[in-house]
Amino acid sequence: MADKVATLHLPDRAEPVSLPIHSPTQGYDVVDIRKLGDAKLFTYDPGFMATAACESKITYIDGDAGVLQYRGYPINQLAEKSDFLEVAYLLVNGELPNKAELEDWNYRITHHTMVHEQMARFFQGFRRDAHPMSIMIGVVGALSAFYHDSLDITNPVHREISAIRLIAKVPTLAAMSYKYSIGQPFVYPKNNLSYSANFLRMMFAVPAEEYEPNPILVRAIDRILILHADHEQNASTSTVRLAGSSGANPFACIAAGIASLWGPAHGGANEACLNMLQEIGSVDRIPEYIRRAKDKNDSFRLMGFGHRVYKNFDPRATIMRQTAHEVLHHLGADNDPLLKVAMELERIALQDPYFVEKKLYPNVDFYSGIIMKAMGIPMNMFTVMFALARTTGWVAQWKEMIAEPSQKIGRPRQLYTGHTERNYVELGKRG
Repeated sequence: MADKVATLHLPDRAEPVSLPIHSPTQGYDVVDIRKLGDAKLFTYDPGFMATAACESKITYIDGDAGVLQYRGYPINQLAEKSDFLEVAYLLVNGELPNKAELEDWNYRITHHTMVHEQMARFFQGFRRDAHPMSIMIGVVGALSAFYHDSLDITNPVHREISAIRLIAKVPTLAAMSYKYSIGQPFVYPKNNLSYSANFLRMMFAVPAEEYEPNPILVRAIDRILILHADHEQNASTSTVRLAGSSGANPFACIAAGIASLWGPAHGGANEACLNMLQEIGSVDRIPEYIRRAKDKNDSFRLMGFGHRVYKNFDPRATIMRQTAHEVLHHLGADNDPLLKVAMELERIALQDPYFVEKKLYPNVDFYSGIIMKAMGIPMNMFTVMFALARTTGWVAQWKEMIAEPSQKIGRPRQLYTGHTERNYVELGKRG
């Protein structure tokens, strides 16, 4: 039942249209416009900036207040107290697990991390210098060719199995994409390691020597994954939901999400930030770029500062800042010229009145890029890391959508501004 009703009076219409207004548990009221279709009217909202395309219980964001919650839990509490698999359980299942549930969940994820050996041959079909994201789109989608036993999306058991397989296998495929790009042999997962430790080992171990995951770096990866696990109805999540609304299998839907994430306006922010740091080059050039950033007539923009959604501060950035300093100190990377530029930019942004007044604070992308560079993760893997983290959120959103009784295939309307009907003109008679 709607809490309130809005009445819409339209020109040349005798009868007004009553539109229910729904109140969420948190956030702004939502006007239910479905009845407009009966009146042969549609709304026009490019980018869906004022349109709620679904009802969800997973993630809540208040950009003005700097709030991000997973299932009601503040992101800072989860990042400080949980590990990634516990957060993954929360997102996918709705509640934090008890000890037995978490042990079972961890066991199931850990024991599904291997991929079919035939998948190794798929990588040979890509050029060695192929972007890892292009490989990920292909190999994640190809999982549907191997797991016919869990493709019935109407079966809750199949949905659960597919969710486990995706969360477990995407890190393996991500590491394989990296290994292929640098000509090193694939490293198989180990069941005695945590999710993040396993990923680091698959990325950086070689058969010639033993590899021991560094606990500080493992924790840093865990936090990166937690902070990027879900972010409400962004472009890639909406892509997963739209693809899933057609009844497509979950592997295809997640591959579609990866493709959407690859866009530079979405998942490439931390890569763009590091490119900017490389352009600046040294600390003594920072004043020049600060002046350019303040000049409205200069096209230069500081990447990694401010956020489209968070208007006061990015709640993830505080945790990432702490993690960045821990990692840099541990690795002795304080003398890296690029990282020196980053730290000086951070200092200026937190003190300069121009940045403070305009709320151009360092955001999560600023710090996550710095961390991954210091750890030896190349820039072309940054968006892959994002996809690895976001797979859990996509899976949770997909499962929620499929289970929703009112779910329908996505079919946006359009404002047509082309030609009206006209007759075909023979080729010889065209001017």
